[in-house]
Amino acid sequence: MDLQTMSLIAVGLTFLVYIAIAIWSRAGSTEEFYVAGGGIHPVANGMATAADWMSAASFISMAGLIAFLGYTGGAYLMGWTGGYVLMALLLAPYLRKFGKFTVPEFIGDRFYSTTARAVAVICLLMISLTYVIGQMRGVGIAFSNILNLPITLGLLVGMVIVAIYAVMGGMKGITYTQIAQYVIMIFAYTVPAIFISIEITGVALPQLGLGSTLAGSDTYLLEALDRTMTEIGFGSYTDRPGMGTYNMFLLTLSLMIGTAGLPHVIVRFFTVPKISDARKSAGYALIFIALLYTVAPAVAAMAIYNMTTTIQTGPVGEETANLPFDERPAWMDRWESTGLLAFEDKNGDGRIQYYNDANPEMAAEAEGYGWAGNELVEFDRDIMVLANPEIAQLPNWVAALVAAGGIAAALSTAAGLLLAISSSVSHDLLKGIFMPTISPKAELMAARISMLVAICIAGYLGLNPPGFAAQVVALAFGLAASSLFPVLMMGIFSKRINKEGAIAGMLVGLITTMVYIFLYKGWFFIPGTAPLSEPDGWILGINPSGFGVIGAILNFATAYIVSGMTKPTPVEIQELVENVRVPRAQV
Repeated sequence: MDLQTMSLIAVGLTFLVYIAIAIWSRAGSTEEFYVAGGGIHPVANGMATAADWMSAASFISMAGLIAFLGYTGGAYLMGWTGGYVLMALLLAPYLRKFGKFTVPEFIGDRFYSTTARAVAVICLLMISLTYVIGQMRGVGIAFSNILNLPITLGLLVGMVIVAIYAVMGGMKGITYTQIAQYVIMIFAYTVPAIFISIEITGVALPQLGLGSTLAGSDTYLLEALDRTMTEIGFGSYTDRPGMGTYNMFLLTLSLMIGTAGLPHVIVRFFTVPKISDARKSAGYALIFIALLYTVAPAVAAMAIYNMTTTIQTGPVGEETANLPFDERPAWMDRWESTGLLAFEDKNGDGRIQYYNDANPEMAAEAEGYGWAGNELVEFDRDIMVLANPEIAQLPNWVAALVAAGGIAAALSTAAGLLLAISSSVSHDLLKGIFMPTISPKAELMAARISMLVAICIAGYLGLNPPGFAAQVVALAFGLAASSLFPVLMMGIFSKRINKEGAIAGMLVGLITTMVYIFLYKGWFFIPGTAPLSEPDGWILGINPSGFGVIGAILNFATAYIVSGMTKPTPVEIQELVENVRVPRAQV
């Protein structure tokens, strides 16, 4: 059976599972819609949380990041997983004890202000909308690239599936669907990795295969990869220049506190029966995430090894080592049609040749042999995982499994983000501020309508992403780190911070981070503007991806200064903080 047919069957079966779960777990109350009735087991919640967190960026882009960034890509592994440690220790149990439905609701009650709640909603919407653009785009790309469908049709199909199980089931339906999606994702990611590890190194566990020798050889995989990469002029794989210790530290910390402040992840800990279960859920989520994240470095190295050995030019001048264009593998031809992989035969010799222009000696020697320059003109890092089974010549059912996994990853996170958006609109804005007397039935209907509207907006942005969409994930984490994480921390651990301090802190953190990132990544909503020069123009050399830490510091500082200049926190709120923070017997 051909790859497209196999992929359609695999994805179609998974969609049937999602729809069946949605019908079975239809939400009948606002509590079931927002927090799944608060009755999800910690293990199940940990699995759903892992699926909620591991988006298309984790499934599709993680290995590509590591493959192209080298050790610097480890910042994403450390930051994203480390954030769960912060969440488990500092946020999850206390927010669960507070017993509310949403993050803005906690902020509004803790800081005794509907204005604080409204500002928190603005922060949540900014974070979630920027994040969901990438997820919905990922749905369309997965369909377009793997199933050979137009991206518009693929995205529309994804929107319909999300609408069925998210609008109908709410958090209850999303939770059980995400459990199924996690199982699909982990199999889709690890099964090809195991096959490829055995093929290259003879070791079944990819984590161990990464440090093993090539099958039938005394040469280590990383040693062979270093030699191959050096021969073609791209530098050693294991010793690449990164972003520097300073920016790597800022990026890691920004991703950590950004993870801990993501509203669609935090709300997952409101769905368990007891306070202690919230911390257990975070622990289980770390285990489930580790099953994929510890495999990512091996997938990165093995994918780029297979890719470079397929199209390796070898030492300059050895034409027999250059891949004839007409004899390129089928996977190259298919990915070229997507625009994510492209070659240009600049000297008309019918071969695929490339070298790094940063190596002037190699460039000069190449020109002496008639090479006109780097003929690998486009290689999108996002194709690493998706193309990996084809590059390794694995069976079509393995590639189809990866297709289902990539779509599951995008849909699972998109559903969580859309629910966070819907809840903030219906529960925090409508019921919490504008229509406090609305009936539960009307609120549930408003939640479903706002979910549909959010899906339409997300779909439109996915089809028509702004110029800034490529950095949308970094922006989302920066916004979460600079706006919500500090106010949640201060709300739990400081009785001194009052409503004026919280509002000022959130606004300063949000605005400064947005301005800095937009300055250096482009004001996509203002025609004719362009990003400032980078990295020379960065303030104090700070990479925009790690600026969330600076925004968080400004948030904390502003909140403490403004709180010290205004009325102290009321006594009853101080008692509330004490009650939330101090452990009780029944947890």
